[in-house]
Amino acid sequence: MEVLKCKCGAGNIPKGVFILPLTLLVMVLLLPLVIDLNESYFSLYGSSLETPENNKCNIFSGSWVPYSKGSFYSNESCPFIAEKQNCFMHGRPDREFLKWRWKPEECELPLFDAKQFLKIVRGKSMAFVGDSIARNQAESLLCLLNSVARPVDITSRYTSKDDKYFKWWFYADYKFTVAILWSPFFVKSSKAYLKDTSFYNAENLFLDEPDEAWANHIQIFDYLIFSAGQWFFRPLTFYENRQVVGCQKCHNLTTDPLNLYGYRNAFRTAFRTVINLKGFKGMVFLVTHSPNHFENGEWNKGGGCNRTLPVNKEDKGFLHPYALEEIYETQVEEFAAAEKEARQKGLRFGLINITDVMLMRPDGHPHKYGHNLDRNVSINDCVHWCMPGPVDTWNQFLLHMIKIGSF
Repeated sequence: MEVLKCKCGAGNIPKGVFILPLTLLVMVLLLPLVIDLNESYFSLYGSSLETPENNKCNIFSGSWVPYSKGSFYSNESCPFIAEKQNCFMHGRPDREFLKWRWKPEECELPLFDAKQFLKIVRGKSMAFVGDSIARNQAESLLCLLNSVARPVDITSRYTSKDDKYFKWWFYADYKFTVAILWSPFFVKSSKAYLKDTSFYNAENLFLDEPDEAWANHIQIFDYLIFSAGQWFFRPLTFYENRQVVGCQKCHNLTTDPLNLYGYRNAFRTAFRTVINLKGFKGMVFLVTHSPNHFENGEWNKGGGCNRTLPVNKEDKGFLHPYALEEIYETQVEEFAAAEKEARQKGLRFGLINITDVMLMRPDGHPHKYGHNLDRNVSINDCVHWCMPGPVDTWNQFLLHMIKIGSF
């Protein structure tokens, strides 16, 4: 009975007596919410995203391995394939080049997941800025997403006519916009190429002025993907402060060396334009130079690309696309300098390094099954990429890098 006589008022009860029940109550109430958030996170990004091994793995170092399931789509199922890249429509008979996937040396590159991609980009916008290689990748993305959602062409909202060089699409269910902003040099040019495709007359490039065709639009985009290179092989006259500062192939078309001054400064101006854009908080990606594979002659001297299988890492050294090393090194140097400056301003720049990956795919081009965009004639196209084809891997890289979000 002495126990019952103890002074056990509420004020004397130790605080710890209430902490355990209260903690258990909170856990019971919050546990379903935590589980729900966790499941939502992994359904969106994938569990492999958080592994240190995945973040450290160089996804661009690897090899092409057999993959029996083939392509994500067909040329018949996708309405977004440009005629130039619709190799099967123009008679390409083989399909073996579709039965390969990219395998990084130290990890797995997830296959493209259209539902996951659209969940991640919901309410956002993406622009592919550059030349026809940028357009090649953009149309690949549209085809990869086509099994889940079909966009509406909203180009007329941005241009006064049906312009083959600029396109906008809108995925209403996801409020996601994709655009192609055509600008083969990134900087202001005389645009003589629009009327003269002979490759013999010089194009004027104003290296310190961005091309307004893309620069006036990019502030609204959440993702910018830059890709250009092939157009810098033609005759060019370089201007800065509206004064001529140099040229390429301006004296002797056959012996003048490649002048990378224009290429370097075009990229420098493009990156600087984005970095200095007030209020821009999006992700910026550079897709490195896409190699051509003309063999047994140049593009205008009977060269072609009739291989039907990839080459391995040992044999790729026998392929020598014109100026590939010089172009690639210049591009990556400018990107590295820009990325450092961008990081200091809180911007994220990512490098989609496809050059070495695609050097091993001489089988992925249209070859003689290419097609001229303006005329009903076949051409030897060893620059662009068949669709479907290895170009679809570029968007696997893109999805992976958007998911990890840190480069």
